[in-house]
Amino acid sequence: MSRVGLGTLTWGRDTPADEAEKQLGLFLDAGGMIVDTSPYFGGGTGEEVLGELLRAAVDRDSLHLVSRAGLGDEGADASRSSLERSVRSSLATLGTEWIDTLVLAGPDRDTAMEETADALAALVHRGLVHAVGLGNCPGWYAGVMSRHLAERGIRLSALHVEYNLLQRGIEREIVPFADYEGAAIIAWSALGRGVLAGRYRHSIPPDSRAASPHLGGFVEPYLDPQSRQVVEAIATAADGLGVDIATVSLAWVLSRPHVSCALVGPRTSAQLGVILNDLAEDIPDAVLGALTEVTAPSWGYPERF
Repeated sequence: MSRVGLGTLTWGRDTPADEAEKQLGLFLDAGGMIVDTSPYFGGGTGEEVLGELLRAAVDRDSLHLVSRAGLGDEGADASRSSLERSVRSSLATLGTEWIDTLVLAGPDRDTAMEETADALAALVHRGLVHAVGLGNCPGWYAGVMSRHLAERGIRLSALHVEYNLLQRGIEREIVPFADYEGAAIIAWSALGRGVLAGRYRHSIPPDSRAASPHLGGFVEPYLDPQSRQVVEAIATAADGLGVDIATVSLAWVLSRPHVSCALVGPRTSAQLGVILNDLAEDIPDAVLGALTEVTAPSWGYPERF
């Protein structure tokens, strides 16, 4: 898997199809492979735009597609029928015969875990899905579901979780479990929903996610005073190194030994270009270590035990 993956959260809604095509071209030219999509992005527009690009201009074998299933009209739905219906719909929209990694979007309290595991295993055994990941779940759920999958001949391949300098909660349970299980961690929102790119230091741009009616609430929790202090610490480091704030933020996530892939989802191809161009920048370990210390979770739980 490529270390940086391309997210499609804004495709078809805030990012028009022509901009999405430019993003994908830049990403592939830079050696990227992992594209993260979902039938829930933009009410399905993310998958629709990506599907058109796959049919017209992209070699399917050059990509590792990550998608999701397990949500219904009223929340989590990881029943057999829901997962089957969701995957078949995604395959049709994307115009592909398989999903490389299917992520269960989250725990479903109303469906027995055995039923969910049966459904996921059946999708893998039939070749519709090549690997299974879990998203946004507590450590105990990941452990139990991993056991159920193993009993059906399926290894848990990935944990798909938010991880960045503003959100390090996974270090308490998920990181030790992933280390023990040998599962990859795919870190979504590696740039803190755009906040760790420094875009909201002085104001909220009118064309930004924070200003949009459908994503404003997604960004707002990271616009608090504590987050601003973290951003300013990163900005100080970036200024001293002569690099972009996003470069330092992303370098920190990629430096974490348990992260296999960090997902970025810029709105424009220009923003993506800056990120990709600066990937080769060598951020000193001392800088990354200082950021690790100043953003350490207050509970002080060890990263490995």
